[in-house]
Amino acid sequence: MRLLVVEDEKELNRLLVTRLKAEHYSVDACFNGKEALEYLEMAEYDGIILDIMMPVMDGLTVLKKLRAGGNTVPVLLLTAKDSIEDRVKGLDAGAGDYLVKPFAMEELLARVRVLLRRPEQVPDSRLRVGDLELRLDSHQVFRGDREVRLSGKEFALLRYMVQNKGIVLSREKMEQHLWNYDYEGGSNVIDVYIRHLRKKLDDGEEKKLIHTVRGAGYVIKEEP
Repeated sequence: MRLLVVEDEKELNRLLVTRLKAEHYSVDACFNGKEALEYLEMAEYDGIILDIMMPVMDGLTVLKKLRAGGNTVPVLLLTAKDSIEDRVKGLDAGAGDYLVKPFAMEELLARVRVLLRRPEQVPDSRLRVGDLELRLDSHQVFRGDREVRLSGKEFALLRYMVQNKGIVLSREKMEQHLWNYDYEGGSNVIDVYIRHLRKKLDDGEEKKLIHTVRGAGYVIKEEP
């Protein structure tokens, strides 16, 4: 999943990016609201961690502009303010959650997981397609009773596909959600990861889950 961190405190920005990447998120970062809007014009994000008090343009203004333009990306607001009025302003502007500084990194990670959870997901953070199960909190994957060991990027790609089960995803869309702007990879990198996933998930199984849609991309779905 691809996240945008918008935080003007450089050290906190760096810490957030480092920890989120360690959790296998793809992360872009910027330091003010104007930069954030520029990033959001150029790419799709699964979630935003947005500081309220920033130079150039504050976080609430960014959030209002996003919602006014029809962008529904989930937003977690960060702020040093702890008044009820400030919380209400953030939530009314369209934030999904609100975290007051200073905060524990583990709490932020938990709130990000909840923020990114789609409405149709079950409460225990497990995703399923057929007999395939992803456990988001522990990063475990099971095909039936068999546990499947995946690398961080393999898990991230599989999670993105399962969250969009039944939807054909182009290679370009997959790349955009898995890597940030610093990534310089080969044109067939998605094909390589798909081969790895097929080998680990589908080889030896009667029902295949990962399917190629010629000229369009890939889709994960349960065969009839």
